[in-house]
Amino acid sequence: MGGDPIHPAIHPPVDDPGAPIPDTGAMTFTDYLLNGALIALVLFQVRGRRLTVRNLVLPFGVVAFAATQYLHGFPLNGNNLTLVLAGALAGALLGTGAGLATSVYRGTDGSAMSKAGLVAALLWILGVGARLAFELYSSHGGQGAIERFSVAHHITSAEAWVTALVLMALAEVVCRTAVIGVRFWKLTSADERRPAPVGQGIVESRGLWS
Repeated sequence: MGGDPIHPAIHPPVDDPGAPIPDTGAMTFTDYLLNGALIALVLFQVRGRRLTVRNLVLPFGVVAFAATQYLHGFPLNGNNLTLVLAGALAGALLGTGAGLATSVYRGTDGSAMSKAGLVAALLWILGVGARLAFELYSSHGGQGAIERFSVAHHITSAEAWVTALVLMALAEVVCRTAVIGVRFWKLTSADERRPAPVGQGIVESRGLWS
């Protein structure tokens, strides 16, 4: 399996510091494509784009696909669960911040629009970049340091790192989507509750009686 920022290349048991470190392969084309897609999806919104359900949940589809490729479970002993929860929490904070820093408004043609501000773009790139940097580090000489850290902090499974980073990505996408989705719903609901102009109401009432 190729490396992904949500799939660190740690193969021997991390609770065995004497285990040999195998040759770790470089990231695959699919890995780069997934991360490039996540970054592009937000960068496209920096200039503002029409907000639809499709482009709102598309990042979730990208990460969900990655999850099916790399999630295989992990043992709950040691601090594995703590690591996984920390990853999910970090993703939730980054995603919520990115969502709050994204403007949702009506365009000149009346359609709903979203525009990611600089803070939103930076938070999103920070999340993707952190996972990418971790994978590159683990694949290019950092595996031993990661194993020693794992032993020192009672992280007993390489899959715990995988799960933590996958859930970080999922939480980031889900929280961002939820925040923007709620604001999109409020925007459309406000339009539906807005009373019709007085003139329009008179014309419509006359039409009912004619």
